[in-house]
Amino acid sequence: MVPLLWLASVQLPLQPALKSPLKAVLFDLDGTLVDSAPDLIGALNRLRQTLDLPEIESAPLREVAGRGAVAILKTGLPEMDEAQREAFRDRFLDDYQAHCWQKSHVFDGVPDVLNCIEHSGLAWGIVTNKLMRLAQPVIEQAGWQRRCGSLIAGDSTSNPKPAPDPIVLACQQLGVRPEEALFVGDDLRDIQAGRAAGCKTAAAHWGYIAADQCASDWRADLDFTSARELLSWLQVNLARPTGVAQ
Repeated sequence: MVPLLWLASVQLPLQPALKSPLKAVLFDLDGTLVDSAPDLIGALNRLRQTLDLPEIESAPLREVAGRGAVAILKTGLPEMDEAQREAFRDRFLDDYQAHCWQKSHVFDGVPDVLNCIEHSGLAWGIVTNKLMRLAQPVIEQAGWQRRCGSLIAGDSTSNPKPAPDPIVLACQQLGVRPEEALFVGDDLRDIQAGRAAGCKTAAAHWGYIAADQCASDWRADLDFTSARELLSWLQVNLARPTGVAQ
């Protein structure tokens, strides 16, 4: 994960306005809206405890927290081969599902971002590669089940991100065209999926980005170091009569 102090020191160029009206904003979940790493790491270390293995450091696990169970188990159980890790996958997921909101929390600034979107009359939704049975409890605990206009999970379509299918489906459920939506995510797959779907894209630099990666290289339409920076952009652009500046 990129150190928070480093992120705070990055000075990105002034973010441009979009050239077409914005009617919806879509978000990735883990690492973009919610810091779910603490509970994913907790489930992994409880599994290690049952296997009489020592607790593993959290730093390497945070970097892969948004990449799914396979990546988390590969990083968190280096003592095992792929087949051995797969045998414990369901146990890990069941434990995480039962404890998905013990230490997880919404990132700073996200509540204000969602309020801004709603007060501007726009729809918003979530497109995650997390399984629906794992995503739904997080949405409920965050209090978004009645606010989120579309929740598309990793098993909602045949092809998850970076394929465009989940984003296209979310746009259909929100009643907007992909070119009328902005997709915000903290992984290259998010930007690839958004671009392939025809959406405008924004890289969330505050998320689970490995130290050897640079989100600015993903060539998203917009780059934000924090949710509050995204909020400032929305406050300026959604205040325009057309929805966004021309």
